[in-house]
Amino acid sequence: MSDVRKILVVEDEDAIRDFVVINLERAGYLVTSAADGEEALRTFERAGGDFDAVLLDIMMPGIDGFAVCRRIREIDSTIGIIMLSAKTQEMDKVNGLMLGADDYMTKPFSPSELLARIDAVCRRVAMLAATGPVREREITSGPFLMDTRSRTVRKNGVLLEMTQVEFQLMEFFFKNRNTALERGRILNTIWGENYVGDEKIVDVNVRRLRMKIEDNPSTPVYIQTIWGFGYKWND
Repeated sequence: MSDVRKILVVEDEDAIRDFVVINLERAGYLVTSAADGEEALRTFERAGGDFDAVLLDIMMPGIDGFAVCRRIREIDSTIGIIMLSAKTQEMDKVNGLMLGADDYMTKPFSPSELLARIDAVCRRVAMLAATGPVREREITSGPFLMDTRSRTVRKNGVLLEMTQVEFQLMEFFFKNRNTALERGRILNTIWGENYVGDEKIVDVNVRRLRMKIEDNPSTPVYIQTIWGFGYKWND
């Protein structure tokens, strides 16, 4: 990964797209823009997915942001994805996160919020790409085997497809087994202390993770809810 962070901005409204591009470029990002889903996928594939993050509008003509998010996640599990929505409905946010987005923003938003969210996602991507020494390469818990160097998780020997956020959640749970973890602590650890979004992002990502690791997600065995507090990994 180069020192200059590369962002793909996908937004069909010219004024909003120009606003985002100008502010990101002023902050030192290398920005590529697309006006719809079809152009976004062509641009992404033509660049070989060489982006640190994608800022992706949900409501677009043709291929919408949900479909673009799903396709990008099929290609790259580590790239940062932030969904943009003009709606305030909770379901839009949940749908985007369940499809693999890392974060969401509701329009309108300020330049400072935009930069804070982009910077936080890019930091996580850079952290995953870093090749520093790992104290404990493999961590086991029940049927799970986590390899912290290859950033993979297997259950009963079967590789689980995970996004960067899901892996970080699993790693945090593994390192704090049988410990009640406050929702705010999870948020600060995974999304950063300066995260300006909603704590509910923790709940949605836990729900998404349960769908991948639990035999019956509606009756979770491994990630237990501590009502009014947070979650606990059951070893």
